[in-house]
Amino acid sequence: MRCGYAGGVAELVYAFDDGPELIERIRFPEPPEPNGARKAAFDAALRILHLIAGVSYYKAGLPPRIDVEAGPLDDATADLLDALYLHGLGEFAYRNGVDLRGKIAFPRSSAHALPASTFRLVGRENSSRVLVPIGGGKDSLVVVEALKAIGADASAVWVGASPLIAAVAARTGLPMLHIGRELSPVLFDYNRMGAWNGHIPVTAINSAILACAAVLYGFDAIAFANERSASAATLEYAGGQVNHQWSKGWSFEQAFATWLHTHVAGDLDYFSLLRPFSELAVTRAFAKSGAAYFDAFSSCNRNFRIMGPKPADRWCGQCPKCHFVFLALAPFLPKPRLLHIFGSNLLDDESQAAGFDALIEYRNHKPFECVGEGAEARAAFAVLAARPEWSEDALVARFRQEIAPQLDASQLALEPWLSAAGEHGVPPRFEAALGWIAG
Repeated sequence: MRCGYAGGVAELVYAFDDGPELIERIRFPEPPEPNGARKAAFDAALRILHLIAGVSYYKAGLPPRIDVEAGPLDDATADLLDALYLHGLGEFAYRNGVDLRGKIAFPRSSAHALPASTFRLVGRENSSRVLVPIGGGKDSLVVVEALKAIGADASAVWVGASPLIAAVAARTGLPMLHIGRELSPVLFDYNRMGAWNGHIPVTAINSAILACAAVLYGFDAIAFANERSASAATLEYAGGQVNHQWSKGWSFEQAFATWLHTHVAGDLDYFSLLRPFSELAVTRAFAKSGAAYFDAFSSCNRNFRIMGPKPADRWCGQCPKCHFVFLALAPFLPKPRLLHIFGSNLLDDESQAAGFDALIEYRNHKPFECVGEGAEARAAFAVLAARPEWSEDALVARFRQEIAPQLDASQLALEPWLSAAGEHGVPPRFEAALGWIAG
């Protein structure tokens, strides 16, 4: 494993023993050339990007040993990577029937943890500048509007080549930064030949890419849009919890934020502005303030596949993300407006019953997708069951007649899901945005 950077292009190089090099490229547009202390900070950020992005290639062969050409890692870095590869590949391991416990060990030295970096990206005498990753869906748009409301100096950033995300980023009206990412074509060759394949912690990879961008362009904050339900596991396997969203969860956020402070820049804050909120609270905020995006946004992951067909419209109407976003918006939007967004009434389609059952964890576990908790999906159904405009739709009527009688009615209230709760890492200078979201 080795990496390099020149002319705005980072090359991340990997290889299996006696195999060809797999080279991934990250392209930063019109970057300033880092020098001095900024170069040292960028080199540290680039190195962690190289190590984190390696998860895409590691999982293709599951080698028994990981070598790093630049040498062993300090304990904090090795701990971060060991946890990321193990838990971030939890779904991959479950679906492939492998047990990765005890098999992932990054080389480490006896070096002690580093002191907090003395390098400052912006400096407290200057205004804070924040990168907001745009994914095309509602959550990042809530972050955009909350930061606008408090007058933050925010820029929209996205990684990859999705035209939908580019259009949504443009709709925000913020300054934009588009970063290119090109996976090694050799990886796709390996996949066609039957290599191990499956879900990877892509949010961690994007987080590391944005850390590099923050150093290059002088941003001192990266504000993701991961709500508290991202920390909830889907199921247990091989003695541990499997969470499709592990790199969106609180554990990774804490670990990576600390690592950036100690290894890259003491004032580079990495956090999720939505961490204290449930999916339903975030959806309510979007319903109240996101009208400008209703004809542009999409949370349907089939739009963002690297390979395979994409839906003809923004919403396929069949996947767990479509199911959940429809259900979560229903309590907060007029019914005609929601049907216009999706083009059909997903809750009046009996063929969709199994998909919605999985969301409420009825006869199935929660889908391996970025969706809310089963309990909040049940609360959304309960609200709709009490509203005349929804109560006779096929799946709402089924919930009311067949499923709700089996549940504890005291656990179906909507209001508890609308309050902020739990730990978060939002810096004090952005805490006013939390009040805007909660309001």
